[in-house]
Amino acid sequence: MNLDAAKKLITQYIEGHAEFISSAEIAERYYRVRNDILFRKPKTKPGSETSEVVNPLRNADNRIPHSFYELLVDQKAAYMFTTPPLFDVKNDEMNQVIANALGDGWAKKAKLLCVNASNARIAWLHYWMDPESGFQYGVVPSMQIIPVWSKKLDQKLLAVLRVYKDIDADTGDTYDVYEYWTDTECQAFRKRAADEITTGLMDYPCFTDFYEAGLSDSNNVMHHDFGAVPFIPFFNNSIPSSDLDRVKALVDAYDKTYSGFMDDLEDIQEVIFVLTNYGGAGESGELNKFLKDLKYYKAICTDSDGAGDKSGVSTLTIDIPVEARDKMLEITRKAIFDMGQGIDPQQQGLDATSGEAMKFLYALLELKAGLMETEFRLGFNQLIRAICKVNKRDCGTIIQTWTRTSIRNDAELVAMCAQSDGIVSRKTILKHHPFVENAEDEEKQLQKEQKDKEAQLDSYDGDLHDPTGNKGGEGNV
Repeated sequence: MNLDAAKKLITQYIEGHAEFISSAEIAERYYRVRNDILFRKPKTKPGSETSEVVNPLRNADNRIPHSFYELLVDQKAAYMFTTPPLFDVKNDEMNQVIANALGDGWAKKAKLLCVNASNARIAWLHYWMDPESGFQYGVVPSMQIIPVWSKKLDQKLLAVLRVYKDIDADTGDTYDVYEYWTDTECQAFRKRAADEITTGLMDYPCFTDFYEAGLSDSNNVMHHDFGAVPFIPFFNNSIPSSDLDRVKALVDAYDKTYSGFMDDLEDIQEVIFVLTNYGGAGESGELNKFLKDLKYYKAICTDSDGAGDKSGVSTLTIDIPVEARDKMLEITRKAIFDMGQGIDPQQQGLDATSGEAMKFLYALLELKAGLMETEFRLGFNQLIRAICKVNKRDCGTIIQTWTRTSIRNDAELVAMCAQSDGIVSRKTILKHHPFVENAEDEEKQLQKEQKDKEAQLDSYDGDLHDPTGNKGGEGNV
């Protein structure tokens, strides 16, 4: 692809990507508990040069965000990926190769895919070949990826445009970098952050080593033989949609109600001053002076025209509708966990619940997790097949074993495994046994223990036939 074609392509796809970035940034902001309540327009203070005239009794401006969305996303990530999926290609040697390729960071990267997909509707995993370390993979921020999909029903991924910022180590200038990946190569371009694409885009010679080694025809092009675009999509659900879409309005309503309640307690404190025939009481300047004098001196001065004059200051107490607010917060909180398909930690009535009945507590969370698992299974299969292709193996059918992290009755699971002996294979039982973390390692350990036991029995049997320990007949009559 020449430079002019790259300019047209990048310009075309960048324009439609802005809306996705905006939506993803909002969800990520809520995940970091930076809710909209924190960015609410501030209340103007009386007496300031640019402020409007407002009620001086209503100065409090509490902005209290609640981490409901973060909790909902973390619940799903922990429920699904505290114990990451296991893969079986019906070949013990290849299973070990896959485990080595996934490495120690597999659980963390799987959890990060879940969080990114929950926030941005889709998560992306990129894999590549390192000359020294071999097969490598990593999670790419969703906002950096612009996919090019096929128009056919299978919606095959034809290409990926990755956009990110980089700083030139020599000049210190900030650049926008554009990597265009296909199933055969990657072309890199860049421009200064302040320049326009049509005038500032240029080739980015970041693949000089490949060019000098004769593996590429240009220093801004890198060839690969993966046979597919080395980016794997992981959709949050079938729509796809963000987890924030379901609960954002409810979380905002809870933040506003709670923060407004705090404002009432701080401002009104259930007492209002009633000024009768107070000089200048109707003017905002005099009212401000009254409040300042009361706060500073703890007293005010009033004039009286005689015994019958009712001028002075009295108080009027106001009952804040606490009960109505409590009910509002209670209803909103329940709706957040219902619509967000999560588990409310404050849910009551579970003290004497059995382990089997506790599963109903996870019904909505399991529903949400199941929708994500359906999408993630496709992505994980692509990753395993990429590992097999790199190692020149045909992995065939891939069996994925998923484990949910939840409150459970281990005694019931152990009993079920024992009762399944002879009905299903021992390997299947080991995979679902609560005490087993790796079925292959556990099977090897069982085989080793069985061999040790047989060797011990053979030794014991030999001693019974020859108490003297002579097995060659020496010393026998």
